[in-house]
Amino acid sequence: MRDRDGNSPWTPRGPRPPRQGTPPRRAPRRNEARPVAEPSGLPADDTPAHPARERRDAELRLYGLNAVRAMFQRRPQALRKLYLLESRIPQLQPMLKWCVANRVGYRVVEDGDLQKLAASAHHEGVVAEVLREEPLPLSTWLRDLPAGPQCALWLDGVGNPHNLGAILRSAAHFGIAAILLPKHSTLALSGAAARVAEGGAEAVPLVRLGREDNSLAQLRGAGFQLAATVVRGGADLFATPLPQRLIYVLGAEGEGMSPALAAACDLRLSIPGTGAVESLNVAAATAVLLAAWAQRK
Repeated sequence: MRDRDGNSPWTPRGPRPPRQGTPPRRAPRRNEARPVAEPSGLPADDTPAHPARERRDAELRLYGLNAVRAMFQRRPQALRKLYLLESRIPQLQPMLKWCVANRVGYRVVEDGDLQKLAASAHHEGVVAEVLREEPLPLSTWLRDLPAGPQCALWLDGVGNPHNLGAILRSAAHFGIAAILLPKHSTLALSGAAARVAEGGAEAVPLVRLGREDNSLAQLRGAGFQLAATVVRGGADLFATPLPQRLIYVLGAEGEGMSPALAAACDLRLSIPGTGAVESLNVAAATAVLLAAWAQRK
């Protein structure tokens, strides 16, 4: 890795930071035999180094150009460290200037270094360490929700980060109000999900539900109806009137949603198809469901 002033191993406040508008100066390559220093005290193989559990929980490593840009546009104060390829300097000049002005460290690195930092070859030339945004409590989200037509997604058992990213991207595209997460769900935004979301993770809030019966009562009190989405046996999505304030409940692929939760919903909806395949992927099904609601709202 190379830092902006040739210092080692990580110098967020170098003695001679570059002037605003001036790209970081190149530094000689380091001895390749030395391990790559990681941004949060992690070794090069990304094995957790204790005692940083709280820090890992509080920070998120984002990668992908649109994901990092969307974060910076909405909440620049969350940025803690930035790593980029030299070829990305022109596109990220506003972010680099902000880093200089706010004494946030950044480094120009090689492609292999970014692959280690992101644990992915799909880093798109930039990796950022940012403060994680915690999910909102349901009561807070409902309090601030505007009147009128609204749609949200209740994810019951969905756990694949790429599916979450695709769902967030569709939700942002159709202006969906939130992603609702059950009280004990371990689902959380990851770098992989944020990259797949292409900026959508910053546009759609995550909301943490409380006890299931209380959450159902709160949502109904705010005028929402809940629709369980099922592979078969539900009403035809395209022929069924949809309420103005709607919560689609989506289950995990394979086992689906909790039978008790499905029974507690107001509607059961299915997406009709040819039958050539059993069903759509949960992320693809979400896009169809949201498009149907947006068309009729």
